[in-house]
Amino acid sequence: MDNTPTIISFTATILRLWDDLGTAEDENQEGKDGSYMECVMKEMRNKEIAREVAAAKISEAWKSLNREFIMDSSFSSSFKKASLNLARMVPLMYSYDHNKCLPILEAQLKSLLYDQVPL
Repeated sequence: MDNTPTIISFTATILRLWDDLGTAEDENQEGKDGSYMECVMKEMRNKEIAREVAAAKISEAWKSLNREFIMDSSFSSSFKKASLNLARMVPLMYSYDHNKCLPILEAQLKSLLYDQVPL
C-alpha cells in the first residue's frame, strides 16, 4: 500500500468517500463495510458534521489530484486524464434518486442525443 502512486490513491479516496456519502443509508451494512462515515459519526455523534468532514476530505483529495495531474510526469497524459475523468464521474454515479435512477445522466444523454446544436 505504501507504494501506491498518489494519483491513484487520490482518485480512490474520492471514489470511496463519495461511496460512503452516497450509500451510507441505502445499503444498511451495519458498520461491516469499513465506512468512513460510520467512523466519523461514532466520533462526532452528528450526521451533518460527519457529512461535512467527508466533503472536506473529498475537497482536499481533489486539490491533491489536480496538483498531481499538473505536476507529476511519471505517468502518461492519457493515464492522468483517465484518473481525472474517473474522479469526475464519481459524483454522477452517486447522484441517483429514490427510484435508483440517475436523472442528471438521463438529462445529459437526452441532450446529447436529441437537442439540436445551432450551427
